[in-house]
Amino acid sequence: MPEIYFRVRWPDGSVQRCYSPSLVVEEYLSPGQAYPTADFVARCENALRIASDRVAAKYGFACTAAAQQLTEIVEKAAGQPGDVLVEGFER
Repeated sequence: MPEIYFRVRWPDGSVQRCYSPSLVVEEYLSPGQAYPTADFVARCENALRIASDRVAAKYGFACTAAAQQLTEIVEKAAGQPGDVLVEGFER
């Protein structure tokens, strides 16, 4: 499966490199686009769930890295009102 990384800048100014085991994240996030934190988290939840489901369909087990990435995103988003900027993708 093609994997992809996406780099985001949080409202507090910190930058995070995030992982997806599938390119589906490109359907939910756009480089250069800023999303309200709650919307960003919801988009990541959808994209990473689909990505994990694709891994499960192909290999017979869910992607724990996608689940871990979502946990990190949710934790980072807590208490950060404002917008999350998607800086870009890396393949």
